[in-house]
Amino acid sequence: MQPFFGGTAGVGSENGGSKMKSSVVLGVMHLLTPVAVRNAAEGSHKDGGGLFLNIKGASASWVLRYTAPDGRRREVGLGKLSRDSQAAAGKSLREAREAAEDARRLLRSGIDPIEHRKAQREAAQAARETTKAEQARERATLARVARVYHERFIESSRTPKHAAQWLSSLENHVPAEIWHRPIADITAPELLDALLDIYGKVPETARRVRQRLDAVFSDAEFRGQCTGNPARAIQRKIREALAGKTTVRRSHFAALAPALAPEFMERIRTREGISARALEFAVLCAARTGEVIGAKWSEFDLGAGVWTIPGERMKAGEPHTVHLSPRALEIVKSMSALGQDWVFPAPTLDGRPLSNMAMLSLLRRMDADKETTVHGLARATFSTWAYENAVARPDVIEACLAHREADRVKAAYNRADFAAERAALLRKWADFLDRQELASNVVAIRSVSA
Repeated sequence: MQPFFGGTAGVGSENGGSKMKSSVVLGVMHLLTPVAVRNAAEGSHKDGGGLFLNIKGASASWVLRYTAPDGRRREVGLGKLSRDSQAAAGKSLREAREAAEDARRLLRSGIDPIEHRKAQREAAQAARETTKAEQARERATLARVARVYHERFIESSRTPKHAAQWLSSLENHVPAEIWHRPIADITAPELLDALLDIYGKVPETARRVRQRLDAVFSDAEFRGQCTGNPARAIQRKIREALAGKTTVRRSHFAALAPALAPEFMERIRTREGISARALEFAVLCAARTGEVIGAKWSEFDLGAGVWTIPGERMKAGEPHTVHLSPRALEIVKSMSALGQDWVFPAPTLDGRPLSNMAMLSLLRRMDADKETTVHGLARATFSTWAYENAVARPDVIEACLAHREADRVKAAYNRADFAAERAALLRKWADFLDRQELASNVVAIRSVSA
């Protein structure tokens, strides 16, 4: 169908409101002049070829009336009229005629100007959204996403010291080329290579880094910032590496190799004093320094052989149950002879708990502080032994270490707790450390030393 422009032929406005005089016939173009445009009264004024000037009150605008390719009569706006001066009115008239001719060319090609304009707007909007998404993707580096996650979830739920350590472990150990890359671009293989390198240097830190990255990626996936969770995808590969199925490059770190632990425990057991018993107990329970020195009698059920640490004393903020091995239970019972509120009190017996430096000082007196740290001996050595020898399922090992499960649904089920498996694991650990029968080293008040 050929396009049809305009309305009826005539002189002046179609409503008779204009006093403009112009001899026109159907098909004649450019009927209006700048003077007529500037002085036009309210109404609809024809310029020819379907172009009209519509004036209603203070509003004045140009429109093109036409028959669309599908046969509909339509009207497309071509802009506002500016008539502050005759020059402005003339310019507005010229621009309206140019816009009208552009629309006519589209119609001659079978394109509806309104639909064309709509398509252009949609294309421009899509381009803006694409650009915005690309800019957001470039901004959403692993570093930025991790810091936002840290601000949302870690700062509000952890102590300032632990919150700072949480973030610094990522900043200091994740390679810069991964840390500053868009999180959506990070792949599982490259993350695996990076973490295995960290495991070869500081296994305990590497495990924490993977867990924290797991939480960051999980939240980012939920928010649409990435697809998939590479930190979780590589977990099995890392476990295989730690179990000896693949080679993990290791370098020196402040934790004893498991093979050296039994002999070292024998050295500790030959020493008297509260610090020695606290360190031995920490190793047997795979416990942190603060958990041991802050232990009170109310946390123990000696009949059941269970130590329940309240959530406010735990790093993850959740209660943690330790199933005591026979030797660990023996140590606790021996400490009751001191008659103090704290299970491991300060040597001065002045109502204070053991200092958080006491066990480290013991390692220094044993000339062992270059070989291991308290944390390394009690937790990293235990973790390495358990994983490398596949002594228990990974979930059981992590539960004994009181590591928070990043998967909340899984955590709800895991709290069930593997009680029998955890108790069995700590008994196996104690048996491993106790390769020969040793006499109990029971602390007596008279032999208390730091």
